[in-house]
Amino acid sequence: MGRPLDIEKRRQLARRAISALQELGLETSMARLAEALGMKRPTLLYYFPDIAAIAESALEDVLAEQALYVLERIAQHEHPVDQLYAQVTAIHAFHHGREDRLLFLGQAIGAAPRERMQRFIDIGNVVFAAHREAMVARIRAAIAAGTMHACDPLALMQLVRSVNDGLVVQRVMTGIDLAPVHRFLWEHVLAPLKKTSNSKKTAKKRSQRKRR
Repeated sequence: MGRPLDIEKRRQLARRAISALQELGLETSMARLAEALGMKRPTLLYYFPDIAAIAESALEDVLAEQALYVLERIAQHEHPVDQLYAQVTAIHAFHHGREDRLLFLGQAIGAAPRERMQRFIDIGNVVFAAHREAMVARIRAAIAAGTMHACDPLALMQLVRSVNDGLVVQRVMTGIDLAPVHRFLWEHVLAPLKKTSNSKKTAKKRSQRKRR
């Protein structure tokens, strides 16, 4: 029976390997990668059978780290609209200056065999699936409680997800400042969904007029 795999060492090795691959390219052989990492090829193969396995481990690591970072900032707010905005800004803050790493992992996913690609997609979906479901439930509860205007929670979540992913790519390709985009998103998309005390009073008066 083989010796047990050191999970933490494997995680750290995946990080180092991805950094090396960003310099060497995805076509690099495992032998050349092992040399760049200062180890023998059999040792590298003990932890990872191929480049796709390295990318898979690195992606899991990045997304798990991102989830902890983002969820901590979401937890600082109570209203789901504020939580959505915190999610957007936190994701971009987490990847700031490291967007190329995420894009490189995306390239690795695209270069993986077809049967492995679904595994990559599943990793991303599983990490955030529970959060998305919980957020949809909070949005629906806020609408029912009268603290948020009626909207399609699923469509709103898809929009936020598209903004999250799209702006990461845009910052790499064009170097844009995300602050004005964040401000526009808040002022014209998210903030109008919140019901203030004044809007509640107005709605109550309208309801009372209808009853008369």
